Amino acid sequence: MRPTTQGRTGETTGQRLMISRQRLITLLVITVTAIVAAGIYAALEFQGAKASQAAPPPVEVTTSQALPVAPFVLFRNTAPGQGFGEAATVPLTDPGGPRALSGIACDRVYGTSAMAFCLQTKHELATNFQASVYDSHWKQTASWPLPGIPSRARTNADGSLMASTVFVSGHSYSAAGFSTETVIRDQAGPVSGNLEGFALILDGNRIKATDRNIWGVTFVPRQPDVFYATASSQGKIWLVKGSIAGRTLTVVGSGIECPSVSPDGTRIAYKKSDSGSLTGHRRIAVLDLASGKETVLSEQQSIDDQIEWLDNSTLLYGLPRNGSETDSDIWSIRTDPSAAPALFIEHAWSPSVVR
Repeated sequence: MRPTTQGRTGETTGQRLMISRQRLITLLVITVTAIVAAGIYAALEFQGAKASQAAPPPVEVTTSQALPVAPFVLFRNTAPGQGFGEAATVPLTDPGGPRALSGIACDRVYGTSAMAFCLQTKHELATNFQASVYDSHWKQTASWPLPGIPSRARTNADGSLMASTVFVSGHSYSAAGFSTETVIRDQAGPVSGNLEGFALILDGNRIKATDRNIWGVTFVPRQPDVFYATASSQGKIWLVKGSIAGRTLTVVGSGIECPSVSPDGTRIAYKKSDSGSLTGHRRIAVLDLASGKETVLSEQQSIDDQIEWLDNSTLLYGLPRNGSETDSDIWSIRTDPSAAPALFIEHAWSPSVVR
């Protein structure tokens, strides 16, 4: 019989093999237990989320099979419970009334009387992001993947052009190292332009910095080739005027973020940076394009939204609700610097006024 060998500790080969097996079994038990626990946690979270989504909302809701007759407001419903995150509408004459839920989840939504443009987070096996176009009966007519977290969505007046901004990296414009992708797409199908490929012009010189980002497109009424947007590089932010055909972005102002052109095309509302950079407090301001006069409004809270025009003298914008990470309200403010803000639609975000 072959003698049993012993190690320096006095253990036999058989004993060492038995200890190794025990350690392997222990490791397998721990791994399986962790997987089961994770599965139970995920299942409970899923059930909790389902229960939360089925709970009665704190606002009156109805269901809708189609977009209503204009004028109305299209927005993202942020009321907890049934319909949370869905695109919804209210009549412009009764913004505080019952909201019609579409059944379509959107992170950002914008549209016209004939279509809705929706940026979505798809919670599947792996989380992914998508842009979708819906007709007036909430039937999807087009969709395409997005490379990151939805941030901004805009269409022109007739819905023929759509602009999307997503975070490819990061999730805040004030965070270091963030990167965006902003694309203008024709509803007929072709991409009119990824704005990262447009020439950025400052004082007649082209800025070729690799850290530049473009976001927050707004289209100019009755000028299908012209838009405004925000550009940034090396911590500075600018208002740029864009040309789709010319593939150019020309700097026309500084410290200006997320512009929105008025319905009559004469003014631009935006977030004004107190520091002129990516950091700092954001006030609401309006620029008269003819005179160059800027008016800063009375809202004291820092704004992190792209402003929408209710009409030629009133603005809409979103603010977090009581510090919530998921709920928000839409506020209104007149362009008179003495006017006070007023609650417009509670539990709502991403307003689009359809006239």
